[in-house]
Amino acid sequence: MTFRYSIIAVMMTTLLGCASTSDSDFATQASNSQIQSIELLVEKYQQSTPDSSDLEPNQITDLVNVPELDEYLSTAFTHSPSLQQSILALKIAYAQEGIRFADQLPTVNAGLSRQYAEDSEDHYNADLTVSWELDLWQRLADITAASGKDIAATQANLQNAQALLAANVMRGWLEISVNQQLLKIEQRRLDILSNNETLVLERYRVGLGTLEELDNAKTSTASSRATLAQYQENLAQSQRSLVLLTGEWNSEASAITVAERFPQIINPLDSMSVQDLSGRPDLQQAFFNIEAEGLRTDAAYKAMLPSFSLSASLQDMAETPSQALFSNPLWSALGSISAPLFQGGKLKANAEIAELTTEQAYWTYQETLLNAVNEVENAIGQESALAKQQHHLNDALSSAQRSVVSYEEKYRQGLVDIFDLLTVQQQAYDVEALLTNTTYLRLLNRIDLGLALGLGTTGLGEKA
Repeated sequence: MTFRYSIIAVMMTTLLGCASTSDSDFATQASNSQIQSIELLVEKYQQSTPDSSDLEPNQITDLVNVPELDEYLSTAFTHSPSLQQSILALKIAYAQEGIRFADQLPTVNAGLSRQYAEDSEDHYNADLTVSWELDLWQRLADITAASGKDIAATQANLQNAQALLAANVMRGWLEISVNQQLLKIEQRRLDILSNNETLVLERYRVGLGTLEELDNAKTSTASSRATLAQYQENLAQSQRSLVLLTGEWNSEASAITVAERFPQIINPLDSMSVQDLSGRPDLQQAFFNIEAEGLRTDAAYKAMLPSFSLSASLQDMAETPSQALFSNPLWSALGSISAPLFQGGKLKANAEIAELTTEQAYWTYQETLLNAVNEVENAIGQESALAKQQHHLNDALSSAQRSVVSYEEKYRQGLVDIFDLLTVQQQAYDVEALLTNTTYLRLLNRIDLGLALGLGTTGLGEKA
């Protein structure tokens, strides 16, 4: 008999080993894919800096050097509703792990009942039962370990939410800055156009100008005023959006003061050798999901094996409640083994579903990895393209400003009319606005690149 049980145990252990092999392969394949992708990216885009070995990974908040921004970041980390939901999701995951861990421990139940029958005395029954499932196959341990991986995945999701929130606050700050600059450029344009309209009107009154010239001047001025009104509303909306990200609304928070110049934003590629895709929270979350589903697959296969349990109980019966509280108890102990023989294929289907879910988690990881690589390459390409645009626009603005000075001198000498001068001035303002917007897009792209490389917010999270 003992030999027979030994043979069964060996067969079951072999079955478990076969069941877990494919699951571990998914995690290994995912890890290898990530390593290869990181190596290719570092080899392709690593900057040639002499002290790259001494560099340390940046946080996403290190990209923008604005001390005034820290207050808004801290407020957002404390009061943001979306971030608080992610924090609560992590707490729920911890509580769920506690439930899974409790399944591995003995359970103790106590009861007291009253029995009443006609023409007889009342009887009170008291019982205390202790039961424990022996986790010989580590099925319950696998379920608990899967809950631990769920916690790690939820933590990664929280880190992703923190980084995204910090990036959005920084984007909001830059949006206020660019709207302020575009507003000032349009105000200077409007001043020029208003002066020109006044001059044309005076010339028209003395008979030196035509009605068409006056209408054209009024059209340009009115169009500029319309654009100015739109910029003013854009600025107000960007200020409200930044306040919204902080998670609180009051008059003091609405009074946002942003410098007219863009802040300095470092290029995350300067330390590409020490910060790469390995820090991306979404990749970490997807990898932990693979491991969690693999553990659940192991547990699903182990559910087909026999289960062993022990139980012990104390019972007493008396005519009063006090006497029934184990004054003269009877005890009993029971050890049992049970094995699922036929459940209509339910357990096998559960195991197949768990295995397919693990494979699904693997392909989700692959998709996340491909998107991550694509985001990094797109952001790096944008950095290069926007840098070239910025360089050419700087040259164009310098030429346009020289042209304005030249046309102003010619206008004083009577060599060109006011409309030629106005056209040159308009071109200069157009180039300046385009350069401002291009600079804004380049700074935004650096924040996007920081997120794509997986820069986190550890320092700010501790402070918040």
